[in-house]
Amino acid sequence: MENILYAPWRDEYVTNKKIEGCVFCHISKHSDEDEALHVVYRDEHCFVVMNKYPYTPGHFMVIPHTHTDKLEDLPQENWLHITALAQKGVRLLKEGLGAHGVNLGMNLGEAGGAGIAEHIHLHLVPRWQRDTNFITAIGHNRVYATDFEKIYKKIKELSQKYLLK
Repeated sequence: MENILYAPWRDEYVTNKKIEGCVFCHISKHSDEDEALHVVYRDEHCFVVMNKYPYTPGHFMVIPHTHTDKLEDLPQENWLHITALAQKGVRLLKEGLGAHGVNLGMNLGEAGGAGIAEHIHLHLVPRWQRDTNFITAIGHNRVYATDFEKIYKKIKELSQKYLLK
């Protein structure tokens, strides 16, 4: 028996115009498009953006403005800033969104599993007890239990309290 899953938020993926070049550099340079690009926060060192195809609701990334695929070449000041934002982001997800836990991760290079290998980025993935099931492991699909735009607005609102401290 064949199952068909409908994911209407993915329609934009196949019908929307593609960003040429590095998508993260595009987001970095276009602060006037923050709402459309789902940017939660930005400062002189980096920005925080929602993952467009999240693992769980609230999955976002901390990304340096510096275009590099080598963490080892990133200025230490930028790395320390990214980790400080990650620490605040974990608090945001736990206290503000009610996550039971958080996965942090960087996939460095294509061989390391990076979907966008040319520009390093740190994932923050909120987790809840029993948030995985057979559909991900066996069906290679994810069930997203809430509206992406609703979660984006909530995280953006929470960023004022947690990321600006």
